[in-house]
Amino acid sequence: MNDVRDEGSPERLDRLVDRFATHLSVERSVSPNTLRAYTSDLNRFTEWAARNDVDVLGATHRSLRRYLAELDAARYARSTVARRLSAVRAFYSYLVETEVLSSDPSTVLATPKVPRRLPRIVPEDDLRQLLDAPDATTPAGVRDRALLELLYASGARVSEIATLRIGSVDLASGQLTVVGKGSKERMIPIHPLAVDVLRRYLRDGRPALAKSPSLDRSDAVFLSTRGRPMSADAIRRVFKRYLMAVGSASGLTPHAMRHTFATHLLEAGADLRTIQELLGHVALSTTQIYTHVSTGRLQDVHASSHPRA
Repeated sequence: MNDVRDEGSPERLDRLVDRFATHLSVERSVSPNTLRAYTSDLNRFTEWAARNDVDVLGATHRSLRRYLAELDAARYARSTVARRLSAVRAFYSYLVETEVLSSDPSTVLATPKVPRRLPRIVPEDDLRQLLDAPDATTPAGVRDRALLELLYASGARVSEIATLRIGSVDLASGQLTVVGKGSKERMIPIHPLAVDVLRRYLRDGRPALAKSPSLDRSDAVFLSTRGRPMSADAIRRVFKRYLMAVGSASGLTPHAMRHTFATHLLEAGADLRTIQELLGHVALSTTQIYTHVSTGRLQDVHASSHPRA
């Protein structure tokens, strides 16, 4: 066992953090956003340790509790504290796994209880207006119509739509193959209306956006007006623009379409296991949040409709 608690120089610690980041990216295939969050939270922890003369490689559960206590005293949200603790735990777990340390000081720490917020969904009236908002007489409008319809029809993450490739779209069988978290592929069936909208975009809209189809080097499904693959951020901007156009809640994001997809499936009688597979959730407990959303909507309808409510 290679316990380096007496060798905790800043330079060595920096190398270990870099190796950990590479491990997350290459071996665990986390998304760029997750990687940034982990490394940012871990850097904040190592900066705190340096200010307080705490040797990260020799830390005890008491010193880690001090860190959490200071975050609490600074009135950080419980969700922030829980996220930072998750990064610290992942780092120490990696150090034990790679035999840099012989024991993990974070295992005895309790995760702060975070109130579970119900996911926001797009109101039905707004959803109809949103899907019909793009001007289908222009290539960009045809694209946006297909983009919005696909977000709702598939429940895919915006990152999965941004990385969707033409070869992963099977219009004949009405299904997509997307690459989700951890580089895991999953198949998602889409309804005939979404197939028709997507077929029109691929036939009419995309070639016009590609400028010169014979010179089109990209196999990305969704292209910008410059003929380049649309990024996740570009898709978010398109979504926000149409939200504003229909006067919907400005705080919604494309992820709300994913929540809406799952909630509507559940309300229509789909079982949780099926929804879990369609969403690409690892744990069923993640999918179960939609049962609370559905129950909450039933209560709202009851309160507004029942004569004695």
